[in-house]
Amino acid sequence: MKASRIAAAGVAAATAVLVLSAPAFAHVSVQPEGTAAKGGYATVNFKVPNERDNASTTKIEVSFPTDHPLASVMPAPVDGWKIDVTKSKLAKPVELHGEKLDEAVSKVTWTADGKGIEPGYFQKFPLSIGALPENTDALVFKAIQTYSNKEVVRWIEVPQEGQEEPESPAPVLALSAAEDGHHGSAASDTDSGDADDAEAAANESTEQAAASSDTSDTTARVLGIVGIVVGAGGVAYGVLASRRRSDA
Repeated sequence: MKASRIAAAGVAAATAVLVLSAPAFAHVSVQPEGTAAKGGYATVNFKVPNERDNASTTKIEVSFPTDHPLASVMPAPVDGWKIDVTKSKLAKPVELHGEKLDEAVSKVTWTADGKGIEPGYFQKFPLSIGALPENTDALVFKAIQTYSNKEVVRWIEVPQEGQEEPESPAPVLALSAAEDGHHGSAASDTDSGDADDAEAAANESTEQAAASSDTSDTTARVLGIVGIVVGAGGVAYGVLASRRRSDA
């Protein structure tokens, strides 16, 4: 009996630890579909889990970095949610791919017009964004999550390299190296090189075919001459043998 009580108490304690530690792992995050390469465009998903047992998430606000503004931000429709895109004037205009920007998207807000994200569930909010900056390895987005009981959770702490993850980390999008040819130049060089290689291979193949043809013609001529000589020899031998039989 005592053993069973001790085991039950152990299970209860372990469950309590898991429940208490859950918020440290379940937080608003952002991940690309495929890759998010510098200088290119990407579709990203903001994943929002519900961390409460007695309330639903009814609103999520994502603020965009102003030090690396994005020229294009396009949300995909999400059933049961209203979407608002906010643009703001930049303190200092920037030039992206030859275009001067004096305003950019500063925030995207999703507001539930239904039940929202209920306890035990999560929701993905997709966006198409670009062009991604080429002078940084990551973009930090600060998010604010609002529950149906009016509780507000701010995911705004910026993770620092070499340090433990903060209690309320902001979503961070890691950027991969720029893909070759995303401006078209590298791809053109590659195509040109492939064309030159193909032409060289074709010329070599033609030369080999010509050489093979010449060799075949020469061999045929030699065999033809040998055949004529052998045939003539055979005729002469036959005539000589016939004369010998006549003389005998």
